[in-house]
Amino acid sequence: MTGPWPDTRYAAMAGAGLLAVKPRGLRGDTPVGPWDLALMGMTTHKVSRLLTKDPVTSPLRVLFTRYQGVSAPAELSEEVRGEGARKVVGELITCPFCTAQWIATGYAFGLALAPRLTRGAGAVFSAVAISDWLQLAYARLQQAQQE
Repeated sequence: MTGPWPDTRYAAMAGAGLLAVKPRGLRGDTPVGPWDLALMGMTTHKVSRLLTKDPVTSPLRVLFTRYQGVSAPAELSEEVRGEGARKVVGELITCPFCTAQWIATGYAFGLALAPRLTRGAGAVFSAVAISDWLQLAYARLQQAQQE
């Protein structure tokens, strides 16, 4: 993405999150254990792909993108359109790597504000991510048997 806009917005949103955590007496020094990190990683992966590539969420991206075709199983290819802020938002919501930073930050704040709910949601999205990988592996094995 070009320009300082995304970095400034991210810093502002992270700062707002810190302000939300502080009045509740929560501290940011609680360690994230290996299981939380694994759950956070799988959840971040799945949610970022869901938001940036999934056909189900394409209506959320339609103001900022133009449909190009299918890029992978159950994923779309979309071209960013517009200028200025519209283009920046389009770049953010079509890039799973860019969106992942926001998702992971939200998950970290979720662990501080509502850890049980966050871990529960994380478990659901992690299970879906694992299922996706198994579906793709199964399809590849079927294809290999037919060759």
